[in-house]
Amino acid sequence: MTVEKHHFQAEIQQLLNIVIHSLYTEKEIFIRELVSNSVDALEKVRFLQASGEPILQPDLPLKVSIQTDDQAGTITFTDAGIGMTHGDLVENLGTIAHSGSKAFMKSLQAHKGKPDLNLIGQFGVGFYSAFMVSKKVVVTSRSYLPDEQGWQWTSEGQGGYEMEPAPETAPRGTSIVVHLKDDAKDFATDWRVEGILKRYSNFVPFPIELNGKAVNTVQAIWTRNKNEIKDEEYDDFYKYIGHDQDKPLFRLHFSADAPLNINALLYVPSHNVEASSMSRVDPQVSLYCKKVLIQTHAKGLLPEWLRFLRGVVDSEDIPLNISRETMQDSTLVQKLNRVITNRFMKFLEEQAAKDMAQYEKFFDEFGRFIKEGVIVDYTHRESLSKLLRYESSTLPKGQRTSLDEYVSRMPADQKEIYYHFGPNREAAEASPYYEVFAARKYEVLFFYDQWDEFAMDHLHTFAGKNIKAAERADLAIETAEKTDGGLSTEAAEKLAKWMKEVLKDSVSSVRSSKRLVDSPAVIVDQETTMTRSMRQILKTMRKEGMPEPEHKYDLELNPRHPVIVQLEQIRANEPSLAQQVAEQIYDNARVAAGVLEDPRAMLKRMNGLLQKVLEAKS
Repeated sequence: MTVEKHHFQAEIQQLLNIVIHSLYTEKEIFIRELVSNSVDALEKVRFLQASGEPILQPDLPLKVSIQTDDQAGTITFTDAGIGMTHGDLVENLGTIAHSGSKAFMKSLQAHKGKPDLNLIGQFGVGFYSAFMVSKKVVVTSRSYLPDEQGWQWTSEGQGGYEMEPAPETAPRGTSIVVHLKDDAKDFATDWRVEGILKRYSNFVPFPIELNGKAVNTVQAIWTRNKNEIKDEEYDDFYKYIGHDQDKPLFRLHFSADAPLNINALLYVPSHNVEASSMSRVDPQVSLYCKKVLIQTHAKGLLPEWLRFLRGVVDSEDIPLNISRETMQDSTLVQKLNRVITNRFMKFLEEQAAKDMAQYEKFFDEFGRFIKEGVIVDYTHRESLSKLLRYESSTLPKGQRTSLDEYVSRMPADQKEIYYHFGPNREAAEASPYYEVFAARKYEVLFFYDQWDEFAMDHLHTFAGKNIKAAERADLAIETAEKTDGGLSTEAAEKLAKWMKEVLKDSVSSVRSSKRLVDSPAVIVDQETTMTRSMRQILKTMRKEGMPEPEHKYDLELNPRHPVIVQLEQIRANEPSLAQQVAEQIYDNARVAAGVLEDPRAMLKRMNGLLQKVLEAKS
């Protein structure tokens, strides 16, 4: 028996060294690559059989068999695929970066047009990943062609390789024996290999057996017609891929052919893990190419604000780098991102129209992610704004509305969309900033989450209407005329001038208000667009011990309120008491606006005023 010796050319040897030492980030990838090669070989045989081509040993089962031997330190991959002739071995294994799959496709296209094949191989270097973990690789292969004999290819990855005829009993297909290095002997244990197979190759279209035991028992249901899949199958698959025993809130299963080939199955969990863990979660959607895992947590596949989704996206069009571990064409990746994101947002709109109660459950859990998208994602901001839901002053407590619905109810004389932030509805409705809206019967959205104001600050407008915080609205009560007991215009102006002198540099100005009904005073911030919740967030961000930045507010007085009227009556005769009342009115307004940092002086003053009231009554 003659043994042929072949030498790698210098540049081929150099490229092999790159493949072994630099191309792949994890050594375990070699299992994915060799299994993928076997799957391609099986796919080719299945196609040839369907085409009526004569096949050697046509009754062999189409499967991938893997054997581990921890005593010998080997792992063996066997398939009954298309196999290789002497020339194929030289061309496919002796020439690095030659893709047998590409050559096979090209050959068939030249004769029969585009075949109905689902081949994984793209670059022809996956086989050489075996040398990351091996001291020797032995390949025994026999072609599907009936008259071809089998051959054995052996290499230690240095210098070249040897070839000799295989035993006549060699079956169709290919067997690869990887003799493992001492530091890679764990790949000869079945538990280690099983975990890798289930991670990367669990959904390939052929059975995988590890030491005679079936491994890939879960189907890649995202490639099936959704009309043929039962709810129980969807739920079981979610439990498997989502590691969650609870049923998901929503699922979206869709396929697309243009502009990219996509099969996607996305789930919305029943609860927000990020809220309970108080830490940012990684993306939970896995990226597959032809049912082979590329990335478990595929960054860039979806925008960051969709990181709560779980599921799979499979596309044969994704532009992978040569190691098939990352995507490389940013333009196509962005297109894939855009297609999936748009489809999911459309799905949420459909669910909101179909079942509002279920959608509100989703919004309660994941509304912050939608708001985050409004803040950071300019491309999808307009569509995301339609998914927001809020309580409103015109609706019963607990019932929510969309911005679209709000705009549809706006009276002709209302030009802006108004919102007000508060800890709860009762506090929002009791706020002095809400009084003018109640009087004019203008609808106000109630925000209870600080993220809402940040979202509105980035959204700015909706349906051509400016969005404005209630505290910054330039509105007046139309019936704000002097009532019995109220101050005259002249008296109100004198009181305002006096209060400015009393409060000195604490305020920018003091004037009569046209927006108040039941409250004696309110502060207005004319120098900044910063709202109450934004001020509170900045407060929490300041380091301990850092002083609050000095800021002046305008103070507006309600000339019809009894406290303001009586203040004007006593300020000449009881200047000390009047000054205390004026300072208390200002501090009360600051409390209502949520901007009073240190209440100690206010509380001391309030206790003094209470004491004077009680002494006057005794």
